[in-house]
Amino acid sequence: MCTGSCSKVIGISLYVLAAVSIICNIMLFFPDFETKYAADDRDQGNRITQEVKYMGGFIGGGVMVLIPAIHIHLTSAKGCCANRCGMFLSIGFAAAGVVGAIYSLTVASLGLANGPTCLWIDLEHIVEMPVWTTPFANSSGSYLGNRETWKWCIEPEDVVEFNVALFSTLLVVAGVELVLCLIQMVNGLFGCLCGACSGK
Repeated sequence: MCTGSCSKVIGISLYVLAAVSIICNIMLFFPDFETKYAADDRDQGNRITQEVKYMGGFIGGGVMVLIPAIHIHLTSAKGCCANRCGMFLSIGFAAAGVVGAIYSLTVASLGLANGPTCLWIDLEHIVEMPVWTTPFANSSGSYLGNRETWKWCIEPEDVVEFNVALFSTLLVVAGVELVLCLIQMVNGLFGCLCGACSGK
């Protein structure tokens, strides 16, 4: 496969991954598919998981990967890597994509490690009223293996499963984006040096 064709495959793949990343980040603002928690967070605070507000999926895995994806795809528009300047620039754009993917990866990892913000009550020792907090923040992700404690988050309903699913998706997507952008950096270097398709 010539470097131009490789760029095309990478560019199209990054479009899809960036879209998935943006959608996941937006969905995280609406636990239980309700808008009231986002509104309450604005008015009362502490209703949406803090890592969601970092916008790792939207900014990092989304916009910061989408812009390089456009350039990488345009570089391969003619199906050939004869455009040395374009391939050279794709190295810089891919590097920006690497930074975005790392940011998204970091935020998703933190989101999984700290768990969601929820209306929490310890069902084993009910001595206090339920409180909005991030109950698993100091668990270093150990809560992931103890599903019994998930039901202590009484509102939003199934928020732990919701956050785990979406942050896990963001984690995988960011990892794939990172690999593809690193591949494009190497591909861009070869395209810049060779300047032509192998079959030409």
